[in-house]
Parts: sequence; C-alpha cells; structure tokens
Amino acid sequence: MILLRHGQSEFNLHFSATRIDPGIPDPKLTPLGHEQAAAAAEALSGVPIKRIIASPYTRAMETAAPFAKRLGLPVTITPLIRERYKFACDIGSPPDVLAGAWPQHDFSDLAETWWPAHTETEEAVLERAGHFRQEMAGRPDHAETLVVTHWAFILAVTGESLGNCEWIVVDPEAGDPPLE
Repeated sequence: MILLRHGQSEFNLHFSATRIDPGIPDPKLTPLGHEQAAAAAEALSGVPIKRIIASPYTRAMETAAPFAKRLGLPVTITPLIRERYKFACDIGSPPDVLAGAWPQHDFSDLAETWWPAHTETEEAVLERAGHFRQEMAGRPDHAETLVVTHWAFILAVTGESLGNCEWIVVDPEAGDPPLE
C-alpha cells in the first residue's frame, strides 16, 4: 500500500512558522497544498491504484480528490487512519457537515464526533496503526491501495516522518510496525 501524507494545510502553514497551535479545527489545504496533491497524483499516475482510502479530515479528502478524479475511483472514508489527536486541527467536522461538502463520499459509518475528546497517547496511535496494518494485510488489493493520511499515523505504521504530500510504500504483511 502507499501511505500518502496530506498536502500542506492551513494549520501546517502557521504552525511551522510559529510552533504555536493556531487554533484551526479541521483545516483545509492551502493553495500550495492543492498544488502538492495535484503533483502527487501526477507523479503516481503510472502506479496501479485500484482503491483509495482517506481519513475524514478535510485536508486528507482534499488531497485524495485529484487521485479520485484522475482514476475515477470512490474514496473510502475511515477514522481509523486519522491524525493523532493533539492540536486544534485534530478536531474534525461532523458527518452531516462533511456530507454537505463532500456529497460523493459515504459518511454513514462515522459517529457524530469521530475524533477523540482528549489528547491521544502514542500507544493508542500505535494500536490503531497495528490494527489498520492487520486489516490491510488481509486484503488482496493492499498492494494497489492508496491511503491518504497524516504525519503521526504514518510515523506509527512505518517509523518514518514524512513531509506534506510525501509517500511511502508499505507491505502490511511484512510484520509489526517498527515503533515499540
């Protein structure tokens, strides 16, 4: 599977400059973030992708959009691959708000508040990542799946820290996540 970190968000732009949480819940991509997403879709155009999975955060769905359009594929939405809940940007949007903005996606399985109420521990993220990795290992299409997710989740799965719209190929059958 390909794990792709979302493009630059409004939060990333401000936080990287100040290291202070700017208090932006469920931020959108910046113009640069949209450019990054389009460039990633172009760069991966020769890779056989038959399934797209994205977290329910707006920045992830906006990053998945050029892939879905180019490939003519639906996007499966799952909170399992969400960001580690730690900052204001990790407050999501309720399913009815998401459905209004993204009518082509199915949000029926999302709880009204699908993000945690309190800071999520590293152990909790590692547990989620391990569960997702096992789930993907059981799927015959894992090698042709694009997963649009977040920095902490990718770190938990791979031990790698990726920048905006960087990706890494992972074999979910290769064993446990490298972090302990």
